[in-house]
Amino acid sequence: MLITRETDYALRILRALAPGSCLTVGEIAEKESLPHKFTYKIMKKLEKAGIIRIIRGVNGGCQLDADLHGVSLYDLVNAVEANARLAACMTADYQCEWRDKNGGPCNVHGQLAKVQLAIDREFRSRSLYWVLFGD
Repeated sequence: MLITRETDYALRILRALAPGSCLTVGEIAEKESLPHKFTYKIMKKLEKAGIIRIIRGVNGGCQLDADLHGVSLYDLVNAVEANARLAACMTADYQCEWRDKNGGPCNVHGQLAKVQLAIDREFRSRSLYWVLFGD
């Protein structure tokens, strides 16, 4: 599980919304120096995950819909990233040619799986509030 640009942008969107304001996509993009189209795409994922609410209409905008203390970094990464794993072979549907040829999982996969578990555990232990504002 890596922090990609998309996850970084999602954190910046949440930082802009954290004070409780209702902001437009343009205001968030401007405030956080984000590309407008990419900001909206990420906001749709955050809305689907129940982290933000998008209000349509003349007085519309976007605001937080979740308590940042109760949403983990793990939750955010999984809301924004598809198959957010340390390596491709960590995903459930990965077709491993080495495993097929040799009849079992390789040591590299086993060791990376241990690292992935440690990363997942750490990400689950960190709230978005902690990531954005510290202790």
